[in-house]
Amino acid sequence: MGDLGQIVRMEWDIRNEKTIAECVRHSDTVINLVGRDYETKNFDFQSLIAKIAKESGVERFIQVSHLNASESSPSKFYATKAEGEKRVKEVFPEATIVRPSALFGYEDKFLTNMAVWPIWWRLNHGETTVRPVHVMDVAQALVNLTQVPQAELSRTLNLPGPVTYTYEYLLELVASVTVEPVSKAPVVPKRLALLLAKLGESVWWPTLSPDEVIRRYINDSDVPGDWDAVGIPEPAEVESLAITYLRRYRAAANFVRPVVVPPRPGVNATVETQ
Repeated sequence: MGDLGQIVRMEWDIRNEKTIAECVRHSDTVINLVGRDYETKNFDFQSLIAKIAKESGVERFIQVSHLNASESSPSKFYATKAEGEKRVKEVFPEATIVRPSALFGYEDKFLTNMAVWPIWWRLNHGETTVRPVHVMDVAQALVNLTQVPQAELSRTLNLPGPVTYTYEYLLELVASVTVEPVSKAPVVPKRLALLLAKLGESVWWPTLSPDEVIRRYINDSDVPGDWDAVGIPEPAEVESLAITYLRRYRAAANFVRPVVVPPRPGVNATVETQ
């Protein structure tokens, strides 16, 4: 990642503008990854980092948003992503907006969460469609952006995964890779799921938020990817990397068994030997 002195960790607070300015004042590029997947009640920081970066003379600002960002979305998460993009552009017109879809990778809240809590991914009968993208592909895209002239990329870039899946298929994939039976958990009605998620807000540990329930009913945006613009020929498919992140959920007796990938609709099954 970097040699001694090339990576410097700095303490900062989103509510303290001086600490933000101290972090960005020697930077030529700032990538904003700050955000939560649940509602924050105490402060609003949609464009604060971009404003301070502009005032500090930062040449390039990259705002990481979401593929489904839309001001009209029933999800507050998606709606505020769109609002954040708008506010960033107001204070930093040259900013690049990057819109990845749901990320999968080590310790993610996607594949690993499906392995632990499949019941919450069966909402909407698992029919919701999603275009997951490998976190390393998005990370490489962000690195590549720092080498592209700013004038060429002062726009919005969509970074969806290469395949559109249903949650039903992904649950089957997780079960097959972990050598476990497919979950037979019941499909929780939306009203009940929202109620349970609301009750979960009263505990201190992370739980499914009401907005996450809403998102489980929203299909990913069907827009073309801009991978060529960020120097990535073809992002990875979930099937090719699932074992890397899910092997830990296998029983000891099945730990080194070959990976059997279930067929997508209309496609024959394949076997890997990783």
